[in-house]
Amino acid sequence: MSDRDVAGPALDREEAVAMTKRTLIIHEGSWEALGEAAGEIRRIVFIEEQHVPLEEEWDGRDGDSRHFLALQGGTPVGTARLLPDAHIGRVAVLAEARDSGIGAALMAAAIETARREGHTAVELAAQTHALSFYERLGFSAFGDEFLDAGIPHRNMRLDLREA
Repeated sequence: MSDRDVAGPALDREEAVAMTKRTLIIHEGSWEALGEAAGEIRRIVFIEEQHVPLEEEWDGRDGDSRHFLALQGGTPVGTARLLPDAHIGRVAVLAEARDSGIGAALMAAAIETARREGHTAVELAAQTHALSFYERLGFSAFGDEFLDAGIPHRNMRLDLREA
């Protein structure tokens, strides 16, 4: 018996995204509650994959932030955080779970929390390769490109009064 016999027919991208949405759960909570799983995702994505220095990744701001943890089939696959000043950051999805709507679901959760907390806008510093992802969510880039942890970024903003 082959893997294909066990797993069934291959899914196209639209079917895979629809299946992800059915099995995806986003938890919101403190660093104390979600930090172990969220931290492991960030370690893999930022420190291992992108070679962000430890001291830049662990910036001491997690304790004051709201955190979001994406679980797919009960397995942690993505994370994001919302700082008290309405900056969204540390958006990370494990390689095997990318391109399936998880990043957008994490962003929607963070944006909704910012709105619930009374913020009129959210901002983030996007890696330039991800600008189009954030633009599809309604964000607009502003300012010049800059380096953060040696990676090109642009600042972006979403006005929650218009979104």
